[in-house]
Amino acid sequence: MEPLTTTCPLKYSVPKARVIVVFLSVFLCTTILCLLQLRFFKPKIKDFYSFEVKDSRGRNISLEKYRGKATLVVNVASYCQNTEKNYIALQELHREFGPSHFTVLAFPCNQFGESEPSSSQEIESFAKGNYGVTFPVFHKIKILGSEADPAFKFLIDSSKKEPRWNFWKYLVSPEGKVVKFWRPEEPVQSIKPEIAALIRQIIMKKREDL
Repeated sequence: MEPLTTTCPLKYSVPKARVIVVFLSVFLCTTILCLLQLRFFKPKIKDFYSFEVKDSRGRNISLEKYRGKATLVVNVASYCQNTEKNYIALQELHREFGPSHFTVLAFPCNQFGESEPSSSQEIESFAKGNYGVTFPVFHKIKILGSEADPAFKFLIDSSKKEPRWNFWKYLVSPEGKVVKFWRPEEPVQSIKPEIAALIRQIIMKKREDL
C-alpha cells in the first residue's frame, strides 16, 4: 500500500493561504485610506501669516511674527518708472502707522520688464540707501507662473487679482485675510483710510481684551 502523502500539505496550506489573503487585504485597505487622507484631508494653509518666506539673506522667516498687525504687501522693483514715488510713499506709510500695528512687507520681483535684476541683498541695500526704508525687504521671488511664491500666490488667489506690473499692493488684515488691493498708479491717499480703519480695530480689540 502506498503511503498517503497529500493529506498533510492540504491540511496546512489552506489556513496559510487565508492568512496571506487577509494580510494583503488589510495592507491594501490601509494604503487606500492613507491615499484618501492625503488627497482629501491634507492640511490647508488658512491665511497669509501661515506661510514661510526668505529674508534678503536667504534665511527662512515665518510670517506668523506679523499676525495681529495690518500689513501692506508689495511687489517692488529698483529700476522702474514707479520706483521712487512708491518707495517714498511706502516709507511714509510705514513711518506714520508702524511699527506697532502696521508694517509694509516688500517682495522684490524681476518678472515685470526685468526691472529688478540685482541680488536680494543688493536690492535691500538700494532701498535702504536711496529711500531710507525701515520695513522688511525680503528675498527676490517670482509671483507669476508655476514657480510663484506660495505666500504671494495666496494673495492673488484670495483677491482674484494678479499683478500686471511692479508695486501692486495688497492689504492684509491682522487675521491674515486679504482686505483690498491697489494698482501701482493709485495714490497713497486712497490707501491710508483702509489702513487706519484696520488699526482702529486692532486697538479696540486690545482694549476689550484687557
